Amino acid sequence: MAEASAKKVELSQELLEFIDQWKEKPGSLIMVLHRVQEEYGYVPRGAAFEVARTLEVPLAKVYGVITFYHLFKLKRPGKHRISVCMGTACYLKGGEDIIRELENLLGVGINAVTDDGEFSIEAVRCVGCCGLAPVVTIDGEVFGNLTKDKLPEIIATFRNRTETGL
Repeated sequence: MAEASAKKVELSQELLEFIDQWKEKPGSLIMVLHRVQEEYGYVPRGAAFEVARTLEVPLAKVYGVITFYHLFKLKRPGKHRISVCMGTACYLKGGEDIIRELENLLGVGINAVTDDGEFSIEAVRCVGCCGLAPVVTIDGEVFGNLTKDKLPEIIATFRNRTETGL
């Protein structure tokens, strides 16, 4: 019955070929889920059903892997993914203040997406830029030595990129 409620997802030919290459190898489920997330930006429910069917593994095992590893997302992220480092150096240098200010500026909390779908915020353990603490990455671009007053301009830059199609 649960399968009927999942929106049917047609996996791309490239993804099906990737699954076929990995199907018999140890660790195939994790590799396939990485590829699914690479293609969709998250793991849609319908894709999880298709992965389970195609790899011939129980759906519970697929969801067990997705929910165990924090890297996998079950919800579509914002167009611009904001990751706030909360590693020791960033935490001690104001990481929590950065999160609070982003929540205030964007009107959403951690692991949420703005109503317009433009931004999502997540806290991450460490981005490896401890000397630049506190650090935020947006779409992989690193912003270091941050203060709350720098955030409005950074957010505006990404809003402009959306508006201008860059």
